[in-house]
Amino acid sequence: MRSQSIVSTRTLTPVNAGPVELPDPHRLVHLQFRRFAGCPVCNLHLRSVVTRHAEIEAAGVREVVLFHSPADELREHVAELPVAVVADPDKRLYREFGVESGRRSLLDPRAWLPILRAVLTGVWHVLRGREKLPASTPHGGRLGLPADFLIAPDGRIVAAHHGQHAYDQWSVDTLLALAGSHRH
Repeated sequence: MRSQSIVSTRTLTPVNAGPVELPDPHRLVHLQFRRFAGCPVCNLHLRSVVTRHAEIEAAGVREVVLFHSPADELREHVAELPVAVVADPDKRLYREFGVESGRRSLLDPRAWLPILRAVLTGVWHVLRGREKLPASTPHGGRLGLPADFLIAPDGRIVAAHHGQHAYDQWSVDTLLALAGSHRH
């Protein structure tokens, strides 16, 4: 989907919260496409989102995060997150939004330092009991690319980003700037 495309109305069922309307009729939605349950790179990014969650909500943005893992596998990794997390094991929404997979997700040199940082941080969190290890062979594979979409209450995609490597997604600052320029 391209910026200015219209998202069809639907109800998503998060594994850690009640139903979510997409688009949300009252606020912007930041729809994030991530990789698999327990993905260290995804967790590194989501920690930055969680840290600034109150700021994101104050900007009128609802966070909705998709993973291509089954709900039962995903649930144990995201129960404590304050954002809606949706399982899409068949990658239906990934296909609909043009979110891809590819070797470049891990082979791009721009991803190497974040991957190293994610693995080291992830190990620390696992050892302290704050996170669980991902499956050794994650559902949907390890080669997913991230994507971000900002969806207006009327369903228009007002901003979109398809990642070129595993850690190529909007920062919280980028999200807040985009939200500020598209508030109703």
